Amino acid sequence: MFDWTKSCSYDDAQKRRFHATARSRLKQLAAALRLPPGTFEIRSNRGGIAVSGEVTLHHDRAYVQVGQFGLSSGHGILIRTCDGRRDYTGGANHFAALSLLDDIPALAATVHAITGVGQTATGTVAHAA
Repeated sequence: MFDWTKSCSYDDAQKRRFHATARSRLKQLAAALRLPPGTFEIRSNRGGIAVSGEVTLHHDRAYVQVGQFGLSSGHGILIRTCDGRRDYTGGANHFAALSLLDDIPALAATVHAITGVGQTATGTVAHAA
């Protein structure tokens, strides 16, 4: 189990692990949501030495960003709607705990509830293309 709360500040090895693990979990999230290939990208911005940077899954209709920007509040996943992959401001911000990265089905349900993107429990695909 990855320790999402261990700070990446001034710890390059932890930052590498954080980014690698977050990228892997966001790939799992895309698979869980059954996002069609070509409708999303996963990118990483390591930021400066004093921050975690962020890892982003940017779908045509949803934006999910992971970082340590909310450790004091227990949050670190930003979820919002967007209008294409050139929309970096999107809809209203929603935040979730970094620990949801350890429960991909729960994270997928949260992303779907907020954005309407991906597969629902009934098997219907909403906003997939």
